[in-house]
Amino acid sequence: MFTRLLTSALFAGAAAGLIIALLQLFFVQPVLLHAELYEGGELVHFGTDSTVSATPDLPGFDAVRDGLSIVFTMLIYSGYAMVLVALMSLAENRGAAINARTGLIWGVAGFVAVHLAPGFTLAPEVPGVAAADVYERQVWWFATVLTAAIAMWLIAFSRNWAGWGAAVVLLLAPHVIGAPEPEVFTGPVPTEIGALFASRALGIGLAAWVMLGAFAGFFWSRESEAAGQAQTA
Repeated sequence: MFTRLLTSALFAGAAAGLIIALLQLFFVQPVLLHAELYEGGELVHFGTDSTVSATPDLPGFDAVRDGLSIVFTMLIYSGYAMVLVALMSLAENRGAAINARTGLIWGVAGFVAVHLAPGFTLAPEVPGVAAADVYERQVWWFATVLTAAIAMWLIAFSRNWAGWGAAVVLLLAPHVIGAPEPEVFTGPVPTEIGALFASRALGIGLAAWVMLGAFAGFFWSRESEAAGQAQTA
């Protein structure tokens, strides 16, 4: 069982992580590099008579920096895949069908738990914007992800309104309590860049989890078929 879980997770995480890393380099990294120019004072979008271009020249591909980014993204999504495949295994024991198609649904649920639920109140942020204490934000983020993940499980596998009602409460509770916020809003980065980063981060996050779920379901079902054939041989 552990070998099947590990193999499925590594293949799914590596495949999804590689694709997502490339998407991030093309769509997300340029936005971050643009924001860093404002954070460092190289660009200023107010208090000056000059017109600042919205599309400045940015550094190209850096083999070391971007290569490491690809490797770490593959490792991170392999870790996500380990959790996802373990949950798929539990669900399969409860009678759920696990394959590439149902994996898409698992991926959407993962996106809701890890990206959409915390991002609803604590949006993705670019460098140079005001933010609350990082430790407080991390605690709130982990709590929100955990409650959202439990809520997704209850929505999928509860058989009565009590479970579904508990899921609604778990989804709402972190946002009713509220995320840590800065005392004042400051920062040199244009709001347009922050909005673009948030939308692209959430969009890439959805693509990432949908692919991860599909790959995890596909490799898990193949490993299950291979294990079944080995037992009957």
